[in-house]
Amino acid sequence: MKREDGQDQPQVPSARPQSLMFSFLGIYVLGRDTAVYSGSVIDVFARLGVSEEAVRSTLTRMAKRNLLARHRRGKKVYFGLTPHATDVLEDGRRHVWETGAVNRDWDGTWTLVGFSLPGSERSTRHDLRSQLIWAGFGLLQGGLWIAPGTKDVEAMLAPLGLGDNVTVLQARALKPTESADLVRKAFDTDQIALRYRAFLDRWDTPHPLPSAADDLARQLLLHADWLQLVRQDPRLPAEHLPADWPAIRAEKLFHTLASRYDPRAAKLAEAVLDELPLRP
Repeated sequence: MKREDGQDQPQVPSARPQSLMFSFLGIYVLGRDTAVYSGSVIDVFARLGVSEEAVRSTLTRMAKRNLLARHRRGKKVYFGLTPHATDVLEDGRRHVWETGAVNRDWDGTWTLVGFSLPGSERSTRHDLRSQLIWAGFGLLQGGLWIAPGTKDVEAMLAPLGLGDNVTVLQARALKPTESADLVRKAFDTDQIALRYRAFLDRWDTPHPLPSAADDLARQLLLHADWLQLVRQDPRLPAEHLPADWPAIRAEKLFHTLASRYDPRAAKLAEAVLDELPLRP
């Protein structure tokens, strides 16, 4: 593969094909009432060093998980979003563009989730813990998870059908308990900061990813990196974090680079993508 300057394309930094696919769908399919031809998706992902086999495998898995719907026109297969995928991508969009990475408007409340499941429910316990971590909860002590602010736990846990096995409360810290202590006990802030610093090391340079094929490749890699970051971030209260919290600088950098890459990336995508309108 060639770079924009015609030189051989070195391998760009790796990212999971599914993470890149979510970013691609969120930018170029969400809200457009369209499906995209699998061959043109393969062409886009070749810019990222992702093989045709990996792209086809990712599309197939996502279709089996009810995230993508197939639409045939002649010999071509197009992929469009299902309602489930739209919900997932809208949630990602909100994480990226609305809630952000820094919680400056915390009201002092915590959502608490406690549960007790028998040993035979090991799989359900794993799913519950995964959902809690995904929603920004941290383990305070055995069986008790907390997250800053108000969380819609009912909607999150409804598919698990846990009923009386779960207790959900909202509370404020009272003396001698301090909110700063809750942050320290329930969340690994060092690990969270480390992830943001890794993002800055990769992207905070005059010319990020010079080996990438073009701005379309950089756009997709940037969005995939950032979405992964903010989805793992519990958005802890800014008042209980260091003044030099790296998420602040990382968020500004993401917005700056997204504005830089988006116009050129959109033109490149328009030239490559074969789209099928889904409106009647």
